[in-house]
Amino acid sequence: MGDIERHFSEGQIEKICKIIGDTDFGLTGSQIGHLLLSINIKDISPDTTKWKRLFDAFAHAHNEKGNDNFILRFISKALEPSRFIGESARYNHLISELNTVLSFMGLSFNEDGRFHTVKQSITLSEAEQRATDLRKICIDRGFHPELLKYCESELLTNNYFHAVFEAVKGISSLIRVKTNLFSDGNELYDTAFGIQAPLLLINSLQTESEKSEQKGFCNLLKGLFGTFRNPTAHAAKIEWPMDKQDALDLFAIASYCYRRIEKSTLK
Repeated sequence: MGDIERHFSEGQIEKICKIIGDTDFGLTGSQIGHLLLSINIKDISPDTTKWKRLFDAFAHAHNEKGNDNFILRFISKALEPSRFIGESARYNHLISELNTVLSFMGLSFNEDGRFHTVKQSITLSEAEQRATDLRKICIDRGFHPELLKYCESELLTNNYFHAVFEAVKGISSLIRVKTNLFSDGNELYDTAFGIQAPLLLINSLQTESEKSEQKGFCNLLKGLFGTFRNPTAHAAKIEWPMDKQDALDLFAIASYCYRRIEKSTLK
């Protein structure tokens, strides 16, 4: 991303600083100081509040450098995945908040620790309109109510991909709640729905047809998860230019999965 000069508006810089300096989810004062030093940005007001301290440093650097690529370097270092081992919820929250702002630059920072190009958002109302449309269709089609929380404008500021991605992650969360498991991906699905010793049953698992149905459902979960999380195609999937119809088709699959998991019984 360093090859292209990036220029953030004052409001965008302020919002980025408030997200990074947030008391509950953001960085500590010492972390902010260390990161500013690591990218050679002068810490001109270390005794002010965290977000204002960061804003002053960024404003000073902007005047010196003439572009804001250093902000992207700061974000990249601040959100290095290894810093958040054991704090995935906090990490995902920060990424989600920052991506709402970054989307207006046509950028997204993702879990691989890198920036990616996405469809640029022009206005917040554009994202809000997408959210309204998607929510209405989900209700009209009788999709599982859980999906409605993924029809928020914050998720749709970039593109529909992020809403579906979060919905798919929610499937794993529901399984973990029902089983008290802590794993993820194929390991989670095999443990929960595998034929050998499943923890959850979608039928009585007595006949060959029922065993095939259980196995097929397990494979469906793996396929849906793999569509988004396959490491060999991670970057390509994150930049997937998903349209509304793609999102609705995948929401329909996710809705089916939510219902079957919700109705499943512990063995």
